Amino acid sequence: MISKINKIWRSPLCIMYYALCIGMMLVSCAEDDDNGSANVGLGIKTFFPTKVVTNQPITINGSGFDAVTEIEFPGGAKVTNFEIVSNDMIRVNTPAGISADGGKIVVRTANDQTESRVSLTLGHTNVTGFSKQDGETVSGGELIEVYGSDLEFIKSVVLPDADSIPQIIDHKDFERKGTSKLVFRVPRKNIYEGSCVGLLQTYDDRTIAMPELIYEPAADDGHWETVKTTIWKNDGSLGEINWSSDYRFAPESNSTGEECYTVPQDVWEKMKENQFYVTIKGANPQIRVTSGWWSTTWTGDDIFPGNERLADNGDGTFTLKVELAGDPLLDVLDAQHLLFTGSGYTVEEIYFIEMQSGGGSDSKEDIFWENGGAGAVSWNGTYRFALEGHDGNNECIAQFPQDVWDKIKTSTFYLVVEATDPQIRVTNGWWDTQWKSDFQPGNELLTDNGDGTWTLEINIAGDPLVDTIDEKHILFTGDRFTPVKLYFK
Repeated sequence: MISKINKIWRSPLCIMYYALCIGMMLVSCAEDDDNGSANVGLGIKTFFPTKVVTNQPITINGSGFDAVTEIEFPGGAKVTNFEIVSNDMIRVNTPAGISADGGKIVVRTANDQTESRVSLTLGHTNVTGFSKQDGETVSGGELIEVYGSDLEFIKSVVLPDADSIPQIIDHKDFERKGTSKLVFRVPRKNIYEGSCVGLLQTYDDRTIAMPELIYEPAADDGHWETVKTTIWKNDGSLGEINWSSDYRFAPESNSTGEECYTVPQDVWEKMKENQFYVTIKGANPQIRVTSGWWSTTWTGDDIFPGNERLADNGDGTFTLKVELAGDPLLDVLDAQHLLFTGSGYTVEEIYFIEMQSGGGSDSKEDIFWENGGAGAVSWNGTYRFALEGHDGNNECIAQFPQDVWDKIKTSTFYLVVEATDPQIRVTNGWWDTQWKSDFQPGNELLTDNGDGTWTLEINIAGDPLVDTIDEKHILFTGDRFTPVKLYFK
């Protein structure tokens, strides 16, 4: 196997792999306490993640950080190059040389220092196996499983695209990211056809070779679609949270009668290893995800609007993306349960989002517009559409017959765009009535297709926008994307 990897390593394709591997941080969080008041003097309140590898970004929250000159990590590694975001937040990359035994973080000013009460520990990714073995064939869209320990520190997978150029599958796009199991999906179409060794890239710049697999694009029939699987839904019996314990969830293996819902054991295990989503209703929620004993808080702190984990849906609700893998809350969850508390919101629904094959002729696309060569959107009015006969000033890129227009107003339709990091606004041609808020990666209605395109699921029925589009048309604007097509299915 070593000689085979060395042979592939010498090939131009895999030299490009290693040269171009890049990634982003994986965040898991834990709670710490102040060495005094959070608002008076120098003190550390929280830092996350608490288990790290070299080069991994850490966020430290506390007080008195404006004058900090040095941060010392376990083992004596000192850092003077860091970002003071504010008086109560510092961002710093984990240095090399941290003690294997871990220890406390020390933050210093010219005249003072403070030490964390929770220890920082060192991780090390160890891959023990894969669901696919040397010589097996993998089709585009298939899932590949990785087994081992400390897998939360794998930041990306590198596979060649159809033109033999390395493409990155970022950790945010993994189907499952736990400490002992990781699952990612092979790009459906834009994949190299032939035998290749893919790579796993860790935050501390380790490269782990995958088995040599034979990759082939997916068949032409069928498609992949986003499927929402509800875990629990509020039937109206539970109201607004005001630091209460109403929204407490327990596994079947430890049901005590204190919970509002007993989660089937297989679903509970899936929640512990996979991302799940929570619909939050409230104008300005303060969200604490903690244990039923209030002993351990996920991310180490409360979550407010503006947090990257909380997406504003623009209709009075937010979507909270929860990932427990690597967080200290996971260690107490079975015994102490899962609690959503805080203030100013209700929990409406908890669910998974997964990609599944739609297959079959019933799910084929009914395309009603395709781009004929118009360019990218950059807050312009290019992609404006009207009802046939209602574009007196020739402002629109296309006009639709009455039956198509009525279907747009009453049914779900889909917009496909080419983009890396799109910001999509669905509004009218006068820009005075917008459907929901702008859509960006992370919103549950915007799906990364894994081939350089994204699909936005749109349903404006009952929305104020639908009452304006006969006169004012419908416009897709925003930034950093090019519309490809519109379709029903």
